[in-house]
Amino acid sequence: MLRRHRLGVPALIVTGVYLFAVAVAVVVALGAGDLGALWWLTLFVAPDASVQVTWPNVVLLTLAGLVVAWALWECLRGPLTGPPAEQDRDTRRLRVALYVAAASSLVNPFLTTWSLWGMLVTLLPMFGVVLLLSPVVGRTRRHILILHVSGILGYGCAAVGLGLALFGHPIGALALVAGLGSLIWNVLVLRAQWDNDRFQRATVKYGILAMVLPLVLTMAGGLSGVPLEVYDDVVAVAGVLAVVWLARSAHDLVAPTAVSIPSA
Repeated sequence: MLRRHRLGVPALIVTGVYLFAVAVAVVVALGAGDLGALWWLTLFVAPDASVQVTWPNVVLLTLAGLVVAWALWECLRGPLTGPPAEQDRDTRRLRVALYVAAASSLVNPFLTTWSLWGMLVTLLPMFGVVLLLSPVVGRTRRHILILHVSGILGYGCAAVGLGLALFGHPIGALALVAGLGSLIWNVLVLRAQWDNDRFQRATVKYGILAMVLPLVLTMAGGLSGVPLEVYDDVVAVAGVLAVVWLARSAHDLVAPTAVSIPSA
């Protein structure tokens, strides 16, 4: 398994170190009654002092840590080994944009002091992905134009809205336009990736889950019996699926053409 990917060994080491740290934090939480370390390691936000150390809370935080560990492995292992596929300039630029967007999404949780700035840092690379990915997956000029328009409306309006919010101005209907535009772009891109042999089916499925799972988890939150302070942050961890989709899309673009691409 390690030899199937170019960076399999380093990715395994990083993932293993993270899992070991989570295991130690679980022991500390259960032994000392302190969720602080486990909360930081799995949710990457300041712990809520009002949340008690209970088995459901520890289990939920541990599951969040396992999701993060899986995302680390998926992102860091790199493309499949073997002679890389030929890449033109646009493809190389797209891969860079995808990796930058994935990295910025990982950095976002650490910018909790300036949450709006953190969201803006994540949005700007996605704007580049919109411009570069649409021509790669678009089948016709009309299709590419629709992808560009919906993506620019979605992520462009979101960036403008955040800019207005940072300076205390109301965003009005921009939030609705941004949400609708980005949703349309994501659906169209995932549909195009599904029909494109350059992308693995598993990559596309992770992209679909990245859109659907947070909504499903949010709706199920009231039935879980877990405090909302914990549950809301754990739902946010589902956002790593979008990071995995971005990173795997970049990996797939350079996958060896002579190798049969596995589904996962």
